[in-house]
Order: sequence, then C-alpha cells, then structure tokens
Amino acid sequence: MRFDFNPVVDRSQNHSFKWNRYQGQDIIPSWVADADFRCAPAINQAMVAMAEHGIYGYIKPEEYTEGRQAIVDWLEFRHGFAVDPDWIVWMPGVVPAFNTACKAYTQPGQALLVQSPNYPPILSAHKNHGLRAKAVAVKPTEQGWELDLAEIEAQAASADCQMMILCNPMNPCGAVVSEPQLLALADICQRHQLVLCSDEIHCDLILDPSQQHIPAYSIDVLRGNSITLMSAAKTFNIAGLGVSFGIIPNPKLRRQYLQAANGVAPWANNAGLLATTAALRDSREWYADMIEYLRGNRDYLCAEINKITGLSVQVPQATFLAWVDATGLGVDNVQAWFESRGVGPSPGRDFGDNNYARINFACARSVLEDIVQRLR
Repeated sequence: MRFDFNPVVDRSQNHSFKWNRYQGQDIIPSWVADADFRCAPAINQAMVAMAEHGIYGYIKPEEYTEGRQAIVDWLEFRHGFAVDPDWIVWMPGVVPAFNTACKAYTQPGQALLVQSPNYPPILSAHKNHGLRAKAVAVKPTEQGWELDLAEIEAQAASADCQMMILCNPMNPCGAVVSEPQLLALADICQRHQLVLCSDEIHCDLILDPSQQHIPAYSIDVLRGNSITLMSAAKTFNIAGLGVSFGIIPNPKLRRQYLQAANGVAPWANNAGLLATTAALRDSREWYADMIEYLRGNRDYLCAEINKITGLSVQVPQATFLAWVDATGLGVDNVQAWFESRGVGPSPGRDFGDNNYARINFACARSVLEDIVQRLR
C-alpha cells in the first residue's frame, strides 16, 4: 500500500463531534459515520493553498466548472456513466439535499416512503415537511439485506404517496441494492409516478469486489423521475466541510428542486467545493488504498464479532459500518451493554431496531483490535 492508515490520530482536542460524546470516559467512540483517517494529501494541500491565499469570498457553485468536470470524470471512472454537467446541482450536504427534495416534490399531508432500518435523518425527514412516513422493512436473506418490493409496490400505489427516499448502499445494513431489485423499483416508480430520491453517499465505499453500485440516474426509466444524491464526504472523510451534489437529469425536476432550495439552502461552501475537486480528481491512489484497508478491517471485525456469544453480523457489502445483531444477548438495553464494555456504537434504536448496534470500523487496526478485545 502507498498510504498508511495504521497511525492513531488523536482527535480528542479538536472539538470532534464523534470523540466528544465519551469525553472523560474509557469508551472508544465507534458511532457516527466519521472516519479516523487523515485526508488524502491532495485535499490537505488544497486546504492549505486556500488558507495561504487568505481571502474567503464567494465561489458560486454553478460557475465552478472545475468541480463539475471533476464530478463528471469521477462518475465515469467509478460507475461507467458520464453525466451531463448541466445535471449537477451542488448542495451543502446530503441531509439538506433530501430535505430540499421533500420540499420540492411533496405537499403537507402526503406520505413519504422510506426503508427501515435506515439513517435517522431519513427516518425523521417527514416531520420537517408535515408528511406521514411509510416505512418498509428491508429483509435479511442469506445473501444480504433486500428491499421488500411487494410492500413498496403496495405503498406506492397509494394516491398520497409522491416520493421515496432510497438509501443505497444501505445505512446501516451495508447492503448494495442489486440490479434486478433496482430495475424492479424503477418500474414501480414509473408506474405509480413516484419521484425517487436516491441517497448514494456511500456508493464509492463498495468493499465486496463482486458488487457493483448502480446509480439511479444511470437507469433509463428513472432518468425522468429521480434525483441522485452523492458526496465525497464519507469516502474522503470531508463531512465537516458541508458539501454534496445531486444529479437531476430531468430539467423540470431540476427547476423545481432549485426553486425549493432558493433562499433556504445555502451554497456549498468554498472549502467543500475545493476539497471535493481535490478528492475526486487527484486522490485516486489514496482511495484505492483506503478501500483495501477498510476491507481488511471489515473482514477482521466481522469474523471476531461472530465468535462472541450473543452477537452476530452479516458481512457488509459496502460502507465502513457493521450492523451488529445483539438479539442473542437477551438484554433490555443493547447500547448500555456495549458501553459497559468500553465501546460506544450507534444505538440501533436510532435506526429503527433496538436489538442492533452499528459499529464504525473506519479506524486504525489497533483501535479495532481494542474494540474487539473489550467486547470479548
């Protein structure tokens, strides 16, 4: 490997959201999806150059052609599909992006279709817009977690259901939606005139070499009624810089989206724009090494978790998150059980299942080994 991800970086003194949670306690934070890796050198160099210039005036995202080209080239490199630069809409993060989609494509009183378990801000998005949530459980199978297409079909048929937020790859399950499932979902959306807002923030963290992420915008029948949300935030560890981008091929949907964002969602900030460009354009070797390191962490953690009585985990196909089933413990409070052993995962209840906990394995291997030893 050309880059070393083994050094343990002390984040306890820099106001880290992740590390502040257990400040002063002997608990290893392994919760929020925030890696403990230093960024790629090209990203750090871009930040230093911005600081040395010393002026932080406006950069209008729509006029930032360098960044748009970096996105176009990256999407062709990673997903084999070159988008039209006009399809790209910059936003200050994926959470404001899918909330803007709710504002653009739904009306108060209507229903919002989501899968469960799921990323907490997706599960709660309906509350921000006077909507009703229709949560459809994903199904665990021997191959991984799958969408319940029959239930999605039943819910989508309701006249009051206008939009679905899809999380693909799935957070917290780590599953990649297969091509047959995605094509079936596309057919459902087309027949029921459902706008699909596809949150694909983890799409470049595919750890299973046999899996291929398929972006929503690349499917013909979804091009007219979908918005695909992506970001370098998770993959390149720049979440604190507040930037994401949407791919909206349909001009009408794009206009509606921009109108909904106008005056509400701020521009993606300068640092985020520059960091995204440096990540997607200049950091491919770092990215390849990071994926290899995460794959090793995943394999180690899952093998060890499955040796612990009361715990089990399916090996995630993507993300740096392990969705750990603690049903076998027979305890009332799974989170308290983990914390009593000095490990602080994300509580499963936040994602919709009290019997689970989500462990972030984007950390130095030595820290992961400490986590495993504590759980033993």
